[in-house]
Amino acid sequence: MYAKGFAYGVGEHSNKRWGLRFGEGVMSGKRAMLMVTTGGWDSHYGPRGINGPMEDLLFPINHGVLHYPGFDVLPPFLVYRTSKVDEPRYAELEKQLSARLDTLATTEPIAFRKQNFGDYEIPSMTLRSDLAPNGSGFGVHVSKR
Repeated sequence: MYAKGFAYGVGEHSNKRWGLRFGEGVMSGKRAMLMVTTGGWDSHYGPRGINGPMEDLLFPINHGVLHYPGFDVLPPFLVYRTSKVDEPRYAELEKQLSARLDTLATTEPIAFRKQNFGDYEIPSMTLRSDLAPNGSGFGVHVSKR
């Protein structure tokens, strides 16, 4: 799927556009969602958790793999402490996953900024200085809408 000329390395590369990627490309109009399980507690993946925020951990996949060829990336379905799943919790997780799958078509995608739509300086591919002016890191590449 990620072959040069299909998912990357395609489209105009100029001072106005920089290829068909990050919001454009062969997967535009399609949706993708990660389903992730962990052994750790949800607090371990929070803003101050030992493992770091789940949004940061998944950013390279959600943004760099899925959004890159144009997918609309949905928030992930997460299951924590999988080694402690008993029958009642399994039944609850099954209901949650079923409900989530039923809403895939209407779930709001992560608002990743699109490369060729004015948020980035081309060809340097840096976020415009007036957008998230005091921010840095992965979070600046998600629009607050």
